[in-house]
Amino acid sequence: MAVSECHKNGFYSEGISSTDSRILALFGVVGPLLAYVFIGISIARAPWFSWRENALSDLGHALRSESAPYFNLGLASCGFLTIAYAVTALRTHAKHTSVFLTTSAFLLQLVAVFDEIYGALHLTVSVLFFISLGVSTMVYAIEKRSFAAITALAIGLSSWLLYWAGFYRAGIAVPESISATAAVSWIMLSARKTYLQRP
Repeated sequence: MAVSECHKNGFYSEGISSTDSRILALFGVVGPLLAYVFIGISIARAPWFSWRENALSDLGHALRSESAPYFNLGLASCGFLTIAYAVTALRTHAKHTSVFLTTSAFLLQLVAVFDEIYGALHLTVSVLFFISLGVSTMVYAIEKRSFAAITALAIGLSSWLLYWAGFYRAGIAVPESISATAAVSWIMLSARKTYLQRP
């Protein structure tokens, strides 16, 4: 069946109906929101956490943080739902981005699995996650000519460059949060766009 025929009959070329695609698009919204909810809970349960001194991953240390179960569950759940969105609904209109975002979401799950107890391994997967998230944002900006993604990339990159250059003093949790939130903006907007499409 040709691609045009698939769309004409209400199905995408990947074999996903337009109705199913709209439902799966919700994962692209729920996943990130779930992460923020669990991160919020984690911070609330960790009075020692400081935006001036800590990394977000400090909340996920299985031995030192009472918030570890909430924090790591939130990241793992977000990664799972984002992968589900990327390989289904996102793939129907941003095929290349879906590959890169799937990789980013998988790395996010690895950040949760290999928490700070794993030392260098945790650092490696964390760095790879943020790099891949930036690449995913850049690919989406190019593939869809998305102003939101271009803006997100600029904000995310600036937050890290200004942090490394010492323009502001804070814990690494600050550029982590800024860059991640910037990327989440285009992910959720792309999911919303897919959801609002008529079957």
